[in-house]
Amino acid sequence: MTDQTTPRPMVQDQRSQGTHPGYMPGFGNDFETEALPDALPQGMNSPQKCNYGLYGEQLSGTAFTAPSHQNERTWCYRIRPSVKHSRRFEKIDLPYWNTAPCVDPDVISLGQYRWDPVPHSDERLTWLTGMRTMTTAGDVNTQVGMASHIYLVTASMVDDYFYSADSEILIVPQEGRLRFYTELGIIDLAPQEIAIIPRGLLYRVEVIDGPARGFVCENYGQKFELPGRGPIGANCMANRRDFKTPVAAFEDREVPSTVTVKWCGQFHRTAIGHSPLDVVAWHGNYAPVKYDLTTYCPVGAVLFDHPDPSIFTVLTAPSGVPGTANIDFVLFRERWMVAEDTFRPPWYHKNIMSELMGNIYGQYDAKPQGFVPGGMSLHNMMLPHGPDRDAFEGASNAELAPHKLDNTMSFMFETRFPQHLTRFAATEAPLQDDYIDCWTSLEKKFDGTPGKK
Repeated sequence: MTDQTTPRPMVQDQRSQGTHPGYMPGFGNDFETEALPDALPQGMNSPQKCNYGLYGEQLSGTAFTAPSHQNERTWCYRIRPSVKHSRRFEKIDLPYWNTAPCVDPDVISLGQYRWDPVPHSDERLTWLTGMRTMTTAGDVNTQVGMASHIYLVTASMVDDYFYSADSEILIVPQEGRLRFYTELGIIDLAPQEIAIIPRGLLYRVEVIDGPARGFVCENYGQKFELPGRGPIGANCMANRRDFKTPVAAFEDREVPSTVTVKWCGQFHRTAIGHSPLDVVAWHGNYAPVKYDLTTYCPVGAVLFDHPDPSIFTVLTAPSGVPGTANIDFVLFRERWMVAEDTFRPPWYHKNIMSELMGNIYGQYDAKPQGFVPGGMSLHNMMLPHGPDRDAFEGASNAELAPHKLDNTMSFMFETRFPQHLTRFAATEAPLQDDYIDCWTSLEKKFDGTPGKK
């Protein structure tokens, strides 16, 4: 055992010098990591006395009795038990962050909608005050459904910390770079990357390069996992080795701080006298993770026809209905189009899933005009949608040589539940009132002539 008088390095000092402790590869792995030697007990979880005078504490992401292949938990060895990170709470108001059920009777959610990017302002906005909810679905109280948000961040959280008891949070940056200081380590996040912060994990967010804007999917249901590949087999799409989980890093700082908790859609704040990011070592499989979207390996048709867009699923959060997700996170990135005698863009369809799309950069092939980087669109369940006239005519008459679809990265938050617009989305966000008109100029081509194309 290491002598308990060994000096404790101040991770805050390392961070001020711009260093980063690093990452471990893998998704759903059983990791172990320590910021000080011998801080992690071996062969057991709860020794009578932990080294360095640490406290052992388990963070459970699933019920104790969940099946072993779904069971998620992490053992933390920390300077203080987390009961020391909360005192009496007071309710606070974050009016732009909404939680399902949130159905405004004066807002019509039935329709096809598209928004320009929500603009930046001169206002000082942190991760909490800069969150803008666009849609909600399901019910947080029964732990089903989701919410989609835009974040606008211009200022770092200074001695302010947060966790959501409602949801795990999927973050999709579009502009600027952020640093997430979590209990289990540090994640730097930039456009073309994503990160997942588990339910109940405490963190703060600092701006590395701002202003920052991006998209958030708040998942009330079962955790995101990799989709089954079926006959595709063991490789391609998102591979486990490309996900990165942070190594242990901690703060030992005595400074007045606040902790904000999101619980059943309400926000509560408590004051403490120290940093709560005090986990010196941990082991387990319930941890934050980041992923580089440029490592996603798409698959597709190599002869004819257009497969369902489900082949582009990066992550899925299961529901109680096999094959029908609580949420799918789907990525449309650069890829080759080679199918013969085939209409190559997404076809026209109605779907039981509600599809919220966001544009990270470039141009989306089904909507070459109007869907700009930072913008969003919503096609709610059982509402028809598809290519606009220009995309249809271009794809119908193009020479079908192999073609690289380049300079494009869009995504979709897709859910089995209807997505309800918030008042912000309906009245304050830059809604394109003429979006529905993009299909008006589609022509009737039928004239009853056999064999006409």
